[in-house]
Amino acid sequence: MNAVGCLTVTFALTMEQVKCLIIGSGPAGYTAAIYAARAGLKPLMYTGMQPGGQLMTTTEVENYPGYPHGRTGPEMMDDLREQALRFDTEIRQEMIVKVDFTGPIHKAWSESGTEIHAPAVVIATGASAKWLGIPGEERLQNAGVSACAVCDGFFFRKQEVAIVGAGDTAAEEATYLAKICSKVHLLVRRDEMRASKIMQERVLATPNIEVHWNTETEEVLGAEGVEGIRIRNNKTGVVSELPVTGFFVAIGHKPNTDVFADWLTLDETGYIITTPGRSLTNIPGVFASGDAQDKIYRQAVTAAGTGCMAALDAERYITEHGL
Repeated sequence: MNAVGCLTVTFALTMEQVKCLIIGSGPAGYTAAIYAARAGLKPLMYTGMQPGGQLMTTTEVENYPGYPHGRTGPEMMDDLREQALRFDTEIRQEMIVKVDFTGPIHKAWSESGTEIHAPAVVIATGASAKWLGIPGEERLQNAGVSACAVCDGFFFRKQEVAIVGAGDTAAEEATYLAKICSKVHLLVRRDEMRASKIMQERVLATPNIEVHWNTETEEVLGAEGVEGIRIRNNKTGVVSELPVTGFFVAIGHKPNTDVFADWLTLDETGYIITTPGRSLTNIPGVFASGDAQDKIYRQAVTAAGTGCMAALDAERYITEHGL
C-alpha cells in the first residue's frame, strides 16, 4: 500500500505473436481471413467499431453473386463471419488504436492494451459515408435513406427520389438513378457543381433529372419510411417540400485510415495508395484491401476481391521471407 493507504496496482500489457493480423472486417476483412486461414496463417482479426462494416447498415443486397434471392447486409456478414470462423480465424470485437510498421515484425495495439506482433498485416478498415446530420436522416436509414445509389437504387424503381451532392459521385449516381426512377431531384448547395464538365453535361441532358441549385435539405420527412424532404433555397430563403420516397446522400466518404497516417502513403483524401493491381502498400508486409484503398467502386464484391488479393499477397510475402 502507498502512504495514503491505497493499493497501487500495475497493469501489465499482454503481448502476442501471430503470422497474420487483419485489421477490420466487412467483405474485405472476412474474405482475407478465409483465404489466410485456409493457407495455414491462423489469422487474428480485430473487427473494429462496426463488425461487418457498412453492410451492417444495409437492408437487401441483391447484386452480390451467389445470392439469387438476395440477402440482408447483416445476414451476409454473418455468413462471411461463420465461414472465417470455420477455418479457425480468431475474431475479436475490438479496435486497433496504434500501429508501428518499422518492421520486419509489425506491431499493433488494441484498445484493451494487447500488443500484437505480426510479419504480415492486412488492412480492411473500410470507409464511412459522410452524412448531412439533419433531422430524420439517421432515423430513416435503411427505410429510404441511403448513401449508395448503386446498392439501393433498385428498390426505388419507377419512384421519385432525391440525391444530395455536387461532385462526380453525385452526378454519376443521379444518372444511374434516372435510368430506373421516374424522377430524380439533384440538390446542389451552390449555383454550380464540382463535377467534371462531362458529368455535368450528362446530368443536364437527362430529362428526368431536375437540378435544384442553391438548395439545402433541412429535414427528411416520414414516419416508418421516407415520405418527402424539406428543402430551402439559399438565395430566396423559400422553404418547400418534395414528395420523394428515396433520399440519397452523395457528399463523399471518409476512409478509416487515420491510425495508419504516420506510416502508409495516403492520397489527399486519406485513401491508402497501393501498387496498381496489387494490395501492396509502401511498407513491406502491410497490405490494404476494400474501401480503405478503393474510392472508385466501393462495392461488396470488389472489396471481397481485394481481400482475397491481400491474403494471397500476405501468404506469398511470409513464404518468400521465411517468416
